[in-house]
Amino acid sequence: MAIKGFVGLVLIALFGYGTLQARHLLAGPSITITIPSNYTTFSDGFVTIEGMAENTENLSLNGGLLPIDEKGHFQKTVVYAKGGGILSLTATDRFGRTVTEQRTIFITSN
Repeated sequence: MAIKGFVGLVLIALFGYGTLQARHLLAGPSITITIPSNYTTFSDGFVTIEGMAENTENLSLNGGLLPIDEKGHFQKTVVYAKGGGILSLTATDRFGRTVTEQRTIFITSN
């Protein structure tokens, strides 16, 4: 009887651990852009974008691949001409699920 109870307890612990680890796979990809804020104005055309991508296999910025480190952090500086622009980041997980975050920026001179 004690062995059945122990086996049951081990199975419950394994199920709980598996569920805890699988939550990231089930959640899908996510992007958090820390810089820049939406509608930020830049005076020199140099725009630094940085943030965090979780549960992500690939990350792109306006269609071009954006490298992420092993913890999911990303940072890149790009140069834009005078006017308005949209930064569009798209994250894709290993199952093909995608999520997109955007920021509108303005460049006053160049």
